[in-house]
Amino acid sequence: MSYDVEKPDEEWRAELSPAEYAVLRKAGTEPAFVGEYTDTKTEGVYSCRACGAELFRSDTKFESHCGWPSFYDPKDTDAVELIPDNSHGMVRTEVRCARCGSHLGHVFEGEGYPTPTDQRYCINSISLRLTPDAS
Repeated sequence: MSYDVEKPDEEWRAELSPAEYAVLRKAGTEPAFVGEYTDTKTEGVYSCRACGAELFRSDTKFESHCGWPSFYDPKDTDAVELIPDNSHGMVRTEVRCARCGSHLGHVFEGEGYPTPTDQRYCINSISLRLTPDAS
């Protein structure tokens, strides 16, 4: 797959911290309940920490109590890429940044959260950077 932002692995390693690299480029997962944005209520835009693409808005963030930031809809439908993920003996849908292909987390459906889409984009805080709205 081809992305607007493509870099050699050495360049990603140089630009990202080891923890950021493990999640964004190697599809790792940060531990639950420790992420910077898990409980954040700040209004603004969440962008990809690797390339800066705008991914989610704070007005679609909700409390799922799962240990990671949860959103019910991306900022734009083409901001994220959804990929079948059958790793770890589970059937899931991986969420990647559509601009650079970085791993963000997974999306789940039909869990019964009272959201407009019945979807939960479970996203690693370390994959995101929040830019607060100007007040």
